[in-house]
Amino acid sequence: MYPPLESDLLRIFVAVAQAGNVTHAAERLARTQSAVSMQVRKLEDSVGAVLFERGPRGVSLTPEGKRLLPYARRIVGLVDETTAVMRTAPLDGPVRVGIPEEYNQTVLPNALAAFAEIHPNIEVTVLCGYTAQQLAALEADQLDLAIIFDWCDGISGELLAVDPTVWVASVTHDRHVERPVPVAVYWRSSWCRDFALRSLERHTIPYRIAYTCDTSGGLRSAVTSGLSIAPLSRSNIPPGARELTIADGFPPIDSSRVILKRNPRRGGPAIEGMADMIRKSFGPLAATGDQAFG
Repeated sequence: MYPPLESDLLRIFVAVAQAGNVTHAAERLARTQSAVSMQVRKLEDSVGAVLFERGPRGVSLTPEGKRLLPYARRIVGLVDETTAVMRTAPLDGPVRVGIPEEYNQTVLPNALAAFAEIHPNIEVTVLCGYTAQQLAALEADQLDLAIIFDWCDGISGELLAVDPTVWVASVTHDRHVERPVPVAVYWRSSWCRDFALRSLERHTIPYRIAYTCDTSGGLRSAVTSGLSIAPLSRSNIPPGARELTIADGFPPIDSSRVILKRNPRRGGPAIEGMADMIRKSFGPLAATGDQAFG
């Protein structure tokens, strides 16, 4: 039975594999060449296999070394992550954050839960609502941070991503070819009137209001059931639905920016920690490029 592997030995192994040279790895690790060579031999003894082939210009991985490398990288990364978490001063205090319903089941839930788990002394309160609600809550000092949509470049704040609104239809129904086309819209929404419906009017597409609601979940249901088409964020298109494009005769509705807006009357490490978590959560969406976010 082999002894358990030490993370320090694996760190040295990864450094030598990346450098391809014991001397260069020793310099990066701030250790002597002989000490690094000795630790490599100790690791080889532990796994019962030769991990490097020595040559005149350096070292290269053996088949056993190649097999070990991805596991060693994962272990070293986990150790570094754990060390960083444990050395971070715990945060405390309340944080009130507003999120749009569009991201309530996609981008943010796991991140919010992970943040609360890492910082158990922070009381996280979430308001899930549309942009007007969140702006009003910020003004009333009821939120510290809010993630909102800005479709006319009129709201200041930190840009997290660009998430255009498009017309969406069920892939198994042909409601979009009907005239007038049945549409689902938000109840009493100036945005629907000024952007969504106006985009149809500009392209002389006759329509009728077939469904009204106050949530994006309601719009998604109207689409997937085949009742109507609906304006949805491109990142929020449900399974079984697709974007209607110019080829279908439907234009994009807007180029909504996703903005992180702060309450200027509130600050502190807990709020900054939450802001950083939100920023990282939107990183993959922001990095998907023009194809996903226009």
